[in-house]
Amino acid sequence: MASNLDEPAQPGLKILQAGEPVLRSPARKLSFDEIRSERIQELIEHMRDTMREAPGVGLAAPQVGEPLQLAVIEDRPEYLQGADAAWLAEREREAVPFYVIINPELAVLREEPVDFFEACLSVAGFTAIVPRARAVRVAFLDEHAAPRTIEARGWHARILQHEIDHLHGRLYVDRMDTRSFMTTEGYARHWKDKAIAEVHGLAGSTNR
Repeated sequence: MASNLDEPAQPGLKILQAGEPVLRSPARKLSFDEIRSERIQELIEHMRDTMREAPGVGLAAPQVGEPLQLAVIEDRPEYLQGADAAWLAEREREAVPFYVIINPELAVLREEPVDFFEACLSVAGFTAIVPRARAVRVAFLDEHAAPRTIEARGWHARILQHEIDHLHGRLYVDRMDTRSFMTTEGYARHWKDKAIAEVHGLAGSTNR
């Protein structure tokens, strides 16, 4: 998931774009031994670096060509610097330290959909309004194959839903309000400072 619609991607591991079969196929689970292997540990490091270089707040293994149930998450404090306090509060967005999710199982805690623009490193140059659950619980294994459970709300919950969708062969375009789909350039020029309700009205959006 992209961190900022205004920032261009930077070099790193190759992030695959929509159309690659691996992005549309369910990823397989990892065994304890695989998680602890040198290969997977190196993959995690490379994914972390690639996510930061992009920049993004999440990156799933299928996005770099690995059909594995593995993703990295991080919403760095510097991504929030200079952001309007009301904008952050509306999105319930706070910094999230780096962590790894493997073989995640997601449960929705608060089902009412929350609509915001969302972008993806694998659908470069575009954005759309995507409804997501406000709060979720995710059970997963960390990079040491230790079981963990996390509860998240707001933007953190959105990041988790976005990345876990990747592990099941789904992209945000499968869930988006289709009439809100636009280039990031168009978003920055016409829609960036408008409230979501206003965007729905002006774009004639119908929530699918």
